[in-house]
Amino acid sequence: MKYLFVTQYFFPEEFRGNDIAFDWAAKGDQVTVITAIPNYPSGKFTEGYGLFTKRKEIINGVEVIRIPVIPRGKDNNIQLMLNYLSFALIGSLYALIIGISRKFDAIFVQQLSPITLALPGIIVKKIQKIPLTLWVLDLWPESLTSGGNIKNKQILSFFEYIVKFTYKNSDKILISSKGFENSILRKGDFKTKIMHFPNWAEDVFTNKDVKTIDKLPTGFKVMFAGNIGESQDFENIMQAALLLKENKNIKFIILGDGRKKSWVDDFCSKNNLTDTVLCLGRFPIETMPSFFEKADVMLVTLKNDPILNITLPAKVQAYMACAKPIIGMLNGDGAETIENANCGYSVNASDYTKLSEAILMMSQKDTSELNKFGLNGLKFAKENYDKSHLMNKLYSEIMNNNQDIS
Repeated sequence: MKYLFVTQYFFPEEFRGNDIAFDWAAKGDQVTVITAIPNYPSGKFTEGYGLFTKRKEIINGVEVIRIPVIPRGKDNNIQLMLNYLSFALIGSLYALIIGISRKFDAIFVQQLSPITLALPGIIVKKIQKIPLTLWVLDLWPESLTSGGNIKNKQILSFFEYIVKFTYKNSDKILISSKGFENSILRKGDFKTKIMHFPNWAEDVFTNKDVKTIDKLPTGFKVMFAGNIGESQDFENIMQAALLLKENKNIKFIILGDGRKKSWVDDFCSKNNLTDTVLCLGRFPIETMPSFFEKADVMLVTLKNDPILNITLPAKVQAYMACAKPIIGMLNGDGAETIENANCGYSVNASDYTKLSEAILMMSQKDTSELNKFGLNGLKFAKENYDKSHLMNKLYSEIMNNNQDIS
């Protein structure tokens, strides 16, 4: 099989689509990736890459073609929009050329934000009349309206059209969260195209390799790892930390970076939380299992928002794979998963009072109780998010889909 893999984000950027492309190459198939020059999450081109550097390379048997784009920048919405637009336009031009000059058997699109990144894949599909599989990881246009960011009806109407066009031209629509289905069905009769295909924990969490990390403080450690952004509701995490301020044994360990990190640092300084809240910054993913090993519980949070309520944060699978108990402050799919796995406790989104109570309660449990929660999560992850099983299921589904189309 000759696959065209379309994604704006690819290795060395850390996204699970990398695993899919590498798996297909390892199975002996020819995989060509159309992607952007890497610039996530830093906002500038990754060292060693540029407009005239490493535009084509072979990684783990995968041919990678990198499209010139405008870097996304840091906290710059205009530059981010230009980044999205440049990939859609220049990527479509490349797709036109490659669609005429080379032959593929199937197309796979890893659809994060923005929805327009699927356009190059659709162009090749139209030219070659081959099946296209779309893996929906972000819902559009809901991602634009989440948090009230964009209200312009003309803009929303335009992207609504692009979304419907994309779904219509997809032969299979994979959804990372079951809650996505209703949103997709509101845009058309796509029921027969939809297949649940969740995230999985990266290899570093299942094949643990101990790394040297900085020494963490003693006490009951509540650890958050990932993006420190608006969606993660750090305002209410910090309110919970305030309520637990006098419980000096409880330590919040925050790993990661994002738009809210400076706000968190300022809040801790102004409210004298520096003894109980440690914002350590971003570390390589390879070190995460070693950090998780030192934690007593892991924290996952999302704001109360329609799109976030149907999203299962990918960090949940990583937490489970490391057999760590989880405390959640979120609604919908995330809360239901924690409950179904019996791997910890969840409270309603933004309920910082209940969050502080849940943390205090967990801090009073003995180690055997905490370990039981962790093992429950590990068992649930093996049954529902096993990478090898998911890879084989996807490969079989795409092979069958290709035969049906042909």
